[in-house]
Amino acid sequence: MQSQLGLLNVWSQGDLVTKAVFLLLLAMSLASWMVILVKALDLVRYKRLARQAGGFWHQPDFASGLQHLGASDDNPFHGLALQGREATTHHQDTQAHLHDSLDVSDWVTRCLRNHLDEFTAKLQSGLAVLASVGSTAPFVGLFGTVWGIYHALLGIGAAGQATIDKVAGPIGEALVMTALGLAVAIPAVLGYNALVRGNKSVLVRLNRFAHDLHAYFVTGARVGAASGARGVPMKKGG
Repeated sequence: MQSQLGLLNVWSQGDLVTKAVFLLLLAMSLASWMVILVKALDLVRYKRLARQAGGFWHQPDFASGLQHLGASDDNPFHGLALQGREATTHHQDTQAHLHDSLDVSDWVTRCLRNHLDEFTAKLQSGLAVLASVGSTAPFVGLFGTVWGIYHALLGIGAAGQATIDKVAGPIGEALVMTALGLAVAIPAVLGYNALVRGNKSVLVRLNRFAHDLHAYFVTGARVGAASGARGVPMKKGG
């Protein structure tokens, strides 16, 4: 009776190495899809917060602007505004420190940049998993195929017959491992590229917001949209 082809037969007929490759590809697929889903949800939330941050500058004072941003701990725009305010207050209220040799512009820039760097690292966490899966999964699948073909040829040689029905089944099942490797790698690569583009969009808006905050804390007004123009100052309440 001719054996049934498919993943179940590959699993049942495979040896320890074949099963280990199969489980490794399965684990890589689950890890990549988990990263894609979690990071995609985070990206949607950050883009919503970025749109909401535009209303910060339409508030009557700084305290109202913070309330408009919301007090969520994972809101990078709210955290950036707080960091800028704390940096400005700390620079004005302390004396006899090394940072006093810096003017307020350099000090605020340094503090805002540190917050941006921390958020960038958080935003890019998990992307290394997708890059690793996308680059290695095809080779893992290829290894499973080579190993399967090797054992298939050994079995054919032991049987002493090389008819098409003896060759096609085992080799076809071995080639399934290559297809599995590609099926794992392609979503990881596409997800990586999509998340990188989305992260760049969020970081551009966050850097623009940080630039406006820097101008506000140093000069008391947001940078104007037109060249040489200045925005309406916000009262530094709260």
